[in-house]
Amino acid sequence: MLSRLFKLRGTLDTRTRLMLEIIGILLLILIWHILTVGENPIVRSGILPSPWAVLASYKELYFDNDLFKNLCRSMGLNLAGYTESIAIAIPLGFLIGLFPLFRGTLQKQVDAFRFVPLTAVTGLFIIWFGLGTSMKVHFLAFGILIYLLPVVVQRIDDIEDVYTKTVYTLGATKWQTIKSVYIPAVISKLSDDIRVLTAISWTYIIIAESLGNQGGIGALIWRVGQRQGRVDKVFALLVVIVIIGFLQDKYFTYLDRQFFPHKYQTKDGYKKEAPKTSVFSAIWSYASSVAVYVGLGIYILLFVNQFTKTLLMGSDDEPILTYLFGDTAGFIHLYVFLALVYKGYWFLKRKKIV
Repeated sequence: MLSRLFKLRGTLDTRTRLMLEIIGILLLILIWHILTVGENPIVRSGILPSPWAVLASYKELYFDNDLFKNLCRSMGLNLAGYTESIAIAIPLGFLIGLFPLFRGTLQKQVDAFRFVPLTAVTGLFIIWFGLGTSMKVHFLAFGILIYLLPVVVQRIDDIEDVYTKTVYTLGATKWQTIKSVYIPAVISKLSDDIRVLTAISWTYIIIAESLGNQGGIGALIWRVGQRQGRVDKVFALLVVIVIIGFLQDKYFTYLDRQFFPHKYQTKDGYKKEAPKTSVFSAIWSYASSVAVYVGLGIYILLFVNQFTKTLLMGSDDEPILTYLFGDTAGFIHLYVFLALVYKGYWFLKRKKIV
C-alpha cells in the first residue's frame, strides 16, 4: 500500500483518493487553526482570520450583504462571458487554423494579444461599452478569448495527417473533411481546455465587478475588504468562489463524459462483465438525477413567474430571476433551453423516432 503511494506517476483507487483528499482538507484547516488560535496568534487576525471567524461571517454576509444575490450576479456574468468567448474563439480559430489566408493574416496578432495586460485595458472597455453589464461581459470574454483562441489553432495543428489523408482517399470534400475529422477531433480535446480556461473569468471578476454598481462577488469583496477592512468576509467569499469553481469543474467533467464518452474508454472497456459501481458512485448518480429534475421544476416555476409575476418577487419588485441574475438572466434561459433540446433529442433517439 505504502509503495503505491510513492510510485512514480502511479494511480489511486477511488476510495484511497477520496480519503487522501479529505485528509488534505483537514490538514489545511488544522494548520490554519494553529496559526490563528489564542489571544496572541502566530499570525494576527488582521492578516489571517481564524477559520471559525470566517465561518461565522457567513451569517452576516447572507443577511446584510445579499450573498446569494451577489453570487448569482457573478455566476451570470461568468456564464455570459465564457459563452461569448467560446462563440468567437471556435469559428475564428477554425478559420485561422485551417486556411492559410487567415493564418497568415491573423496568426501573429492572435499570438500578440496574449501579452496584453487585462488590467490595463479596463479603461478602454469603459469607453467602448460604458459601466453596465455589457462591458463586464465583454471584458471577461476578452480575458478568456486571448488564451482560448490560440489553443483552438493548436488543437487543429495537433491532428495527425493520417486522418485527413484517409478521408481524402475516400473522396471527401473540404466540408466533409472539416465535419468528419476536424470538428470532432478538435471539440473533444477543446472541452478540457475550455474547462481549464473558463476559470480565468473568476480571476478577473473582481476587476470587472468593482466598476459600476451592479453587484456581484467581486464587488462585494472590494466593498467589505477595501472599504470595511473585514478580512474574515474576504476569506469567506474566496472560499465561496473556490467551492463554485470546484462544482463548475465537476459539471464540466460530467458534460465531457456525456458528449465525448470515447475519451473515457479503457482498453478493457468492452468486456462483457458489468463494471463494478461503488455505493458512493451510485448515491451520487441518483442524487444528481434527482437534482436535475428538481432544478428543472424550480426553473419552470421561475420562468412562468418572469411573465406572470404572481410568485416570488425580488426586493425591487422584479421577477426573481431578473432580480438575481440581472441582465444575464437570458443566458440562464438559453442554457436550460439547450439542455431540454439535448435531452429531448436523445429521448426521441432511444425511442427510434429520429
